[in-house]
Amino acid sequence: MFSARDTGGHANLNQQTHEVKQGQIQGFSASWALYKRLLGYLKPELPMVFTSILGFLIFAATTPLAAAWLGWTIDAIESKDLDWRIYSPLLCVAIAFIRGFGGFMGGYSIAHVANYLIHRMRKQIMHHTLELPVSFFDRSEPGRLISKVTYDVNQITGAVTNAVTVVLREGLTVIGLLAALFYVDWQLSLAFLIIAPVVGKTVSIASRYFRRYSTQMQDSMGEVTQIINESIRGHHVVRTFNAKNEVNAKFDAASERNRSQNMKMAGAELISTPLIQLLVSAAIAGLIWFLMAPEFMRDRSSGDFVTFLTMAATLAKPIRQLSQINAVIQRGLSAASSIFALLDEPAEKDEGQEVLARDIGTIEFDDVHFSYAGNAGVSLENGAKDFAVNGVSLRVEQGQTIALVGKSGSGKTTLVSLLPRFYECTSGEIRIAGLPLQEYGLSSLRHRIAVVSQKVVLFSGSILDNIAYGASEPIDRAAVIEAARNAHAMEFIDQLPNGIDTQIGDDAGLLSGGQRQRIAIARALFDNAPILVLDEATSALDSESEQHIQEALSTLMKGRTTFVIAHRLSTVENADRILVMQDGKVIESGTHKELIAQGGHYAYLYNIQFAES
Repeated sequence: MFSARDTGGHANLNQQTHEVKQGQIQGFSASWALYKRLLGYLKPELPMVFTSILGFLIFAATTPLAAAWLGWTIDAIESKDLDWRIYSPLLCVAIAFIRGFGGFMGGYSIAHVANYLIHRMRKQIMHHTLELPVSFFDRSEPGRLISKVTYDVNQITGAVTNAVTVVLREGLTVIGLLAALFYVDWQLSLAFLIIAPVVGKTVSIASRYFRRYSTQMQDSMGEVTQIINESIRGHHVVRTFNAKNEVNAKFDAASERNRSQNMKMAGAELISTPLIQLLVSAAIAGLIWFLMAPEFMRDRSSGDFVTFLTMAATLAKPIRQLSQINAVIQRGLSAASSIFALLDEPAEKDEGQEVLARDIGTIEFDDVHFSYAGNAGVSLENGAKDFAVNGVSLRVEQGQTIALVGKSGSGKTTLVSLLPRFYECTSGEIRIAGLPLQEYGLSSLRHRIAVVSQKVVLFSGSILDNIAYGASEPIDRAAVIEAARNAHAMEFIDQLPNGIDTQIGDDAGLLSGGQRQRIAIARALFDNAPILVLDEATSALDSESEQHIQEALSTLMKGRTTFVIAHRLSTVENADRILVMQDGKVIESGTHKELIAQGGHYAYLYNIQFAES
């Protein structure tokens, strides 16, 4: 009899076994769900998929046919059948032609599907990524996103197309050979079915290792891409701070992790494949032992023996390739999990139907709160909430210029970022022309807002392309040149080799900071939106250029509602209203003269800057 302890031990063991089985079932269900989602991408290409299946069917049929041809030829030699002297060579050429035709038909069709899949998936990733909210990019690393579009997509393609190719071609070959073997002698052929459960268990164990190592490989590859991306974009900083050794060490460590994971993957693959081959060879060895028995040879010819043995031996190659494809599938499923996580990220909400007219009317901020951490804000030690914008209420009449000043981190840029809905208010409401921002379509809303930020972003292409960025074709060259002239950019553009058609390269690395910023200002001038946001728009300009730009901006701001963020208070003295922000709150509001007269925080900041100048 079992003791209570023994009974409890058996109960725990049964529970653990049940949990393991449940985990395996759930893992298989998750993998199958991923694979079904991947196969869904093939629906538009089903005719080509069926064409490839037909091609591989033709290819597979020639394998047992070739073994049968060899047996017939040997029997003909023994019987000295001279007719086969003509038939056998013709049949040999016919089998080779049919096999080649089927292989080309299947291979070319699946290659078409593979390239279509890469194209479609990359398009979907790119289109979806541009629909994601700004908060997603705040928490994401560019290098890892690039790795998804390049490395991960190729891994998925291998799982869907290369794997399908091998599964169809070699799988149909195995089925054809087994069917032929059972037709010749079904009792001997059962030897292959005996090893099937062992092979299946081996593949199942290997799959778990393949998936684990594949996930680690993708993570390490994303890290490698991220370091390369940072190092290339920040090469000036790397050199300035003599950080080459640190960057190289960081890259070497990431690359070593990737190498290590690749070696683990290769090791698991190279162990599982020979093991499966050994099992298949053992079955073939047993089959040969039975074949050489006198009772088997009694009623069969030499050709029958050669045919049966050739088909049995030929099984080893397709079974080996089928076992190897498991690693490709697991890499693809791991990559699919990563990419689908990106594709399942919710896009920014765009449910508004209203179109914002050019005559925008008033802009109202009604007790606006915003926290980067979440809807409730993060509780600080004193119980307060960590809001980047904290209870701002403001009414801006059309055509007014509102200046936002304060130290860095006071919430100025965050507040104006809520206007084009780069972020959604945590609480409170922003209204334009009496309607909440959410009621306007994003495209309509952002079409009415031009932004020049302190971080200038220019794109590969010509200066003309950058100034007219986002404009519909054909581009009005005269309007572009006029915008550049008003931004005082033509002064240096005329000196370039091809003028406004000069290619500026990636991120305009050959232009100075002031030149880049003037192109960005010209882009805002060309956009001609009724709402203008200038976030330190003149910060990178020398004093002379800044004076010209201020004159151009003064002309531009007439009749437009403008938000100016500035640290140099001398640039906002003429604003209709100046808001002084601190810790996300508006602590002072008024004109320059009013705030100076109050002798508060603004007056203190102004006096400091005046003393420094």
